Amino acid sequence: MASQSMDILSKVLEQTAKVVEEKVDAQLSKLNEIDEDDLERLKERRLDALKKAQKQKQEWLSKGHGEYREISSEKDFFGEVKDTKNVVCHFYRSSTFRCKILDKHLAILAKKHVETKFIKLNVEKAPFLTDRLRIKVIPTLALLLDGKTKDYVVGFSDMGNTDEFPTEMLEWRLGCADVINYSGNLMEPPTGPQRSGTKFTKVEKKTIRGRVYDSDSDSGDD
Repeated sequence: MASQSMDILSKVLEQTAKVVEEKVDAQLSKLNEIDEDDLERLKERRLDALKKAQKQKQEWLSKGHGEYREISSEKDFFGEVKDTKNVVCHFYRSSTFRCKILDKHLAILAKKHVETKFIKLNVEKAPFLTDRLRIKVIPTLALLLDGKTKDYVVGFSDMGNTDEFPTEMLEWRLGCADVINYSGNLMEPPTGPQRSGTKFTKVEKKTIRGRVYDSDSDSGDD
């Protein structure tokens, strides 16, 4: 009985090896059929793609991408978002501790995601815009696509309501709004093992109501 089982297993392995060998031979045959002209065309297409990518990157950099910058007024805000596809704007107040935490993460992401413009604006210098966007909680990130506000990140609720969230968590949240080119799994936040008491809220588009902004972390203010 054992001998019969070994014979069957041997035949299965032999057939599997034959199928793999045939696939390898087919791939090698295709490679052999590629002549020098085909290889040259492949190189040219690759070079063109690299040139286009570099040109796009330089265009983004010329528009202020690649760094996390503060703008001085709400008038500047409209100029920054005009003709810019992806914008993340941090509405902050200098006395709010959690705004400083966001600054650290946004500075990292601005360099990593050159396709998106990262800016910050002091709400005390932008009363009209703050009211127009119905910003109530500080800090708030306004996420804009093609000049229109698509989503908001309000406080740290989407990052587990903790000051110690990793940059990857905020990156994932921005990816959920399609405001950056995110390469990870959007279906699952990169939180790793959760600490007891840490809760992550479901990500969905928010409408912020109210005309008076306030801090979600007054206890941490300077």
